[in-house]
Amino acid sequence: MLDLTVAEYFAGIGLVRMGLESSGWRVVFANDISPKKYAMYQDFFPEGKSHYQIANIFDLQSDAIPSTLLATCSFPCVDLSLAGKMGGIHGTHSSAFWGFINILEAHGAAAPPIVLLENVTGWLYSNHGQDFRLTVEALNQLGYTCDVFTLDALHFTPQSRPRVFLIGTRNHDNDDALQHILMRPKALLSERLRQNLLVNDDLHWNYVALPHPPALVTSGLHLVIENLSTSDKRWWSTVEVERHLSMMTPLHRQRIELLATQQRLTYRTFYRRIRDGLQRAEVRDDDVAGCLRTAAGGSGKQFLVQAGFGHIQMRVMTPREYARLQGVPDDFVIGVSTNQALNGFGDAVCVPAIQWIAKNVLAKLVETEYTLPVFA
Repeated sequence: MLDLTVAEYFAGIGLVRMGLESSGWRVVFANDISPKKYAMYQDFFPEGKSHYQIANIFDLQSDAIPSTLLATCSFPCVDLSLAGKMGGIHGTHSSAFWGFINILEAHGAAAPPIVLLENVTGWLYSNHGQDFRLTVEALNQLGYTCDVFTLDALHFTPQSRPRVFLIGTRNHDNDDALQHILMRPKALLSERLRQNLLVNDDLHWNYVALPHPPALVTSGLHLVIENLSTSDKRWWSTVEVERHLSMMTPLHRQRIELLATQQRLTYRTFYRRIRDGLQRAEVRDDDVAGCLRTAAGGSGKQFLVQAGFGHIQMRVMTPREYARLQGVPDDFVIGVSTNQALNGFGDAVCVPAIQWIAKNVLAKLVETEYTLPVFA
């Protein structure tokens, strides 16, 4: 039986691992540069100290990394994010992708036959699409043909979180692959991805038949909210609430004030953003959360409004609420500070999205393509 081993690069707090394990995958190597993220990883996976290396990916010794069937690569999004400075694939942070390529190249024939890359949708826009092309080209040059799709966490949890997933496999070109990819439904093929594919038809593509993901979630934020008493110190003062109400446009403020008149509690999320030189509090008008973010990506924390019975309260969302929006079960311990946890979850993947990929993409590849020996 094939050993479903994984090397997890840019492992962060371990949510890729969490998603893969339900399908039988086993992480034997993990790496990230952040000790703070490792602290959360170790809380989730205490045995992680035996295989997790805290280091800059460019400093890893490739001959000390075990060969695996799969390598995952959630390389830094800071320079690709539409919320960041768009420094691109050669930017200060996102250029770490090339460290991953260096390791694959150094492993040669023993490199993982399957690679899974994940990043923000800004990857498709960065440098007018050239950064996306460069990443696919780099994998092509190492013998990988690529499949690619977009997938939103909103298919699985009440969080709007679109991401791009690129699957590289070491096999022969599929002449019709690109045509099949372009026929996917919008749930798996954003308009921007479609445009990128059309102008990169000279690259080497592969195709895996995928089912339509579950329908988008339209509600459920209220189900992940922790039940804090109205006197809990995490709720902001009346002065701070009024300050944020004053930061809203009339439409957004009226939206909240109307909810406050109802005889039930309703929850909404909001961000602080700069619009036309002014700081604004922008509130969602539905029972789902916006995309969780990390301050390093150019944006900040997500805030919560609780309105009803004549009252309006606001606060920062809790680490457990962030965890639930990322599909992390409550039995996983969160033993770090609030800010550390919010940054960790905000920079991670949605666990059910990875589970869906493991079941519908990776399992098919293993079954049809890779009944081949795994290197020791």
